[in-house]
Amino acid sequence: MTTQTHQNLKEYYGKVLNHSNDLKTNACCYDADSIRVEVKDALKLIHPEISERFYGCGSPIPPVLEGMTVLDLGCGTGRDAYVLSKLVGESGHVIGVDMTDEQLATARKYITHHTEAFGYRKTNIEFHQGFIEDLQGIGIADESVDIVISNCVINLSPDKASVLREIFRVLKPGGELYFSDIFADRRMPESLRNDPVLHGECLSGALYIEDFRRLLGSVGCPDYRKTSEAIVTIDNQEIEDRIGFANFTSVTVRAFKLAALEDLCEDFGQIATYRGSIAGHPHYFDLDDHHRLYTGKPMLVCGNSAAMLQETRFGPHFTVTGDRSTHFGAFDCTAAPAAKAESGGSCC
Repeated sequence: MTTQTHQNLKEYYGKVLNHSNDLKTNACCYDADSIRVEVKDALKLIHPEISERFYGCGSPIPPVLEGMTVLDLGCGTGRDAYVLSKLVGESGHVIGVDMTDEQLATARKYITHHTEAFGYRKTNIEFHQGFIEDLQGIGIADESVDIVISNCVINLSPDKASVLREIFRVLKPGGELYFSDIFADRRMPESLRNDPVLHGECLSGALYIEDFRRLLGSVGCPDYRKTSEAIVTIDNQEIEDRIGFANFTSVTVRAFKLAALEDLCEDFGQIATYRGSIAGHPHYFDLDDHHRLYTGKPMLVCGNSAAMLQETRFGPHFTVTGDRSTHFGAFDCTAAPAAKAESGGSCC
């Protein structure tokens, strides 16, 4: 399983990078002001050495985590994994996977520290050395995980198809993939993909967004949603000169393991109403970057959105009326004014 790409990444993240300030670009950076309050509160409890060796490009920590089993792919020194450890509660469980010895050693060093900081009687976190392309090799069983997260790591994999296959193998039905990563507006040439610095900086391994869509479809997930997106400015002239023909974005994506999903927005006359019951979201809930459901306000939704709200861990927080017994054609993004006024129509 170990390839030259894996060896290059182990060297880069194990030897070259010892602190987040060692990064040569800002691709593996994120806007700290954009993260939710409960995540910020958890971050205050994370040991400084863990935070100083963080190389993420977003905050892929979704809501509704209490009691969940969460898998963090490419966990590094464990910053996100420890935040999850706090948010899933003592009854939840977190599994971190990484291939780099030095980063895992740092992560494991602070298990007891965080168990005590969170006030737990026993730890709810474990770290495994392994490849994200082969989760079976480290014993993660089929349909054993509620949520898979990853922070600027899938772009580094030389075999992204295997990563996605493994993710959807280990996810339970209704489970969620929620991850932040760097995407490109075109396919990167082989010569740059083999460059250890450009690859390690999360640029030359970035997936062309349309190829990502196709890969997801190949593993049985025909619909994904963006929850946030930001343009990446490299801020390093030498690297920009080498790779400046491409445009990069940092995107946070959610995708669900749901049999009901279709590859187009279809209209079954379904209406979703948010109950305002998700902690930290009393007034509205954002399913994605264009579905904001206000508490108590019915919204027309396509069949895929209805399934995402009804057939996942979000189900107890929504009332969805209607089913798929009657098909009204493609979901109309420009619904009639009366329907908009009554139900806040939105398309997926």
